[in-house]
Amino acid sequence: MAGGKQTPRQKMIGMMYLVLTALLALNISKEIINAFITIDTGLKRTNVNFDGKNGMTYQAFELAKLNDEKKAKPLYEKAMKVKQLSADLCKKINGLRGEMVADVEKFEGPDRIKKGDTLRLDLISKPDDYDIPTHYMIGEDPANVTGKAKDLKQWLGQYQKDINALLPETSKEKLKGNLATLDTKDVYSKENEKMVNWEWYNFYHAPVVASIAQLTRIQNDVKNTEGDVINELYKSISANDFKFDTLAAKVVAPTSYVLQGDKYVANVFVAAFSTTQDPVIWLCNYDSVTKKPNGAIDSTSVKVSRGIGTYEVAAGSTGAQKWGGLIRVKKPDNTWDSYPFKADYIVAAPSAAVSPTKMNVFYIGVDNPVSISAAGIAPSDVSPSFAGNGAMRPAGKPGDYIVTVKGGNEATINVGAKLNGANKSMGAFKFRVKRVPDPVAFVGNIKGDGQMTKGELNAASGVFARMENFDFDLSFKVISFVLSVNVNGVFVEKKGNGPAITGDMKSLLAGVRPGNKVFFEQITVQGPDGTMRKIPGVNIKVK
Repeated sequence: MAGGKQTPRQKMIGMMYLVLTALLALNISKEIINAFITIDTGLKRTNVNFDGKNGMTYQAFELAKLNDEKKAKPLYEKAMKVKQLSADLCKKINGLRGEMVADVEKFEGPDRIKKGDTLRLDLISKPDDYDIPTHYMIGEDPANVTGKAKDLKQWLGQYQKDINALLPETSKEKLKGNLATLDTKDVYSKENEKMVNWEWYNFYHAPVVASIAQLTRIQNDVKNTEGDVINELYKSISANDFKFDTLAAKVVAPTSYVLQGDKYVANVFVAAFSTTQDPVIWLCNYDSVTKKPNGAIDSTSVKVSRGIGTYEVAAGSTGAQKWGGLIRVKKPDNTWDSYPFKADYIVAAPSAAVSPTKMNVFYIGVDNPVSISAAGIAPSDVSPSFAGNGAMRPAGKPGDYIVTVKGGNEATINVGAKLNGANKSMGAFKFRVKRVPDPVAFVGNIKGDGQMTKGELNAASGVFARMENFDFDLSFKVISFVLSVNVNGVFVEKKGNGPAITGDMKSLLAGVRPGNKVFFEQITVQGPDGTMRKIPGVNIKVK
């Protein structure tokens, strides 16, 4: 990931990848495999952040085109081409990633590539497999690459050429280093003490998790380059002088919620604005003297059209909500004037409400999040209490709570609120209490009845319990299980403590043949509440 404008996070991840790749030549340990999985997760998170930042720039292009279409439209169209080129290349890389995993996992059917692309790396059955990825990306001869890495190299070269053609001449030299992050030139290999081709250096003998992380890293470079290019294009837009050409009557009220007995106050005035040059509205904290922002700036939430900004936000937690920022207007000399503003509004529900965040029941032994609000009442003035076999505690944000129950069939939350200095009951809300459903036992990717090859069965590391179709992130531990195999007409059983397949079990499995059945049964698991449960087993037919 050399060259270009990289964040400290990108540099750190790139260095980790190089170190881990070097370690692969010595030993493919579980720790190294897990480290590649962690790197891939971090890179994906960074890609999401790049998409968000690039999305903000594209929104700025939209506004610039609305302000002055004649000047902004050519650069806007180039930015849209950059967006499409980047999306197309990332889609192709997703296809490589999906097909490689599908080959390793032996997925079949028309959706095999999609399944491969969406499969989490920690669920890959053979994360250290390097034969299939090497054959897929390189081919039979590293010196004469015929695999998909050859196509990837061609795509990256064409992408560089197409992107560079969209840049203004004055920007090409400036962004030369940024585009260099996508170079596919020969690379010096310290291990071999010679120059090797780009494909060999990045994908030869790399386990599947390393190859996937490498593809994600390349997507990272693509999105980073996309951001650098569109930011440079956006800087090329020159704004016109700002002139007012329209007057409009406006009514502004300090608050949009009034309680009975209070006064409604509103300001009525004439506003002057331009239909061709909109102001910039920042949501932020600011210094009232210098009129400069303090801290983070949100420049996209207020949509501006015909000189008027519209702020639209989903009404979440109830009570008084405050917001404000700076309206920035460009003067004829190209400097900016900033005008501070503050506003507030009240979010009110029709009546008191207690909403379980996850489910419509409380589950025993887990944290059940709930949101509690009352119409027109600030969360700080709402005082709920819990009745039942359990307890309730605040969860950080005002109005959010965690309920834990130990048993019983029903629990009640009573809601009180402070109104005009006195406490008033806003209602009582009853909830059912239920036990967390049983998890499902898995061996590899098989649950219930399924089939595996002998190789897949021998590669399985153990029995694991997973929750299915359940909104809570819960973990059940496998305490013990029994492995049963029919040997010469007699069933042989081996008991294991914990989830792992023991050495005796592996010896037993080494003798199975196609057509044999292997039973993982009498599975005991421990839930997050400490209770033990028996769950149905897994029956596998060797194919």
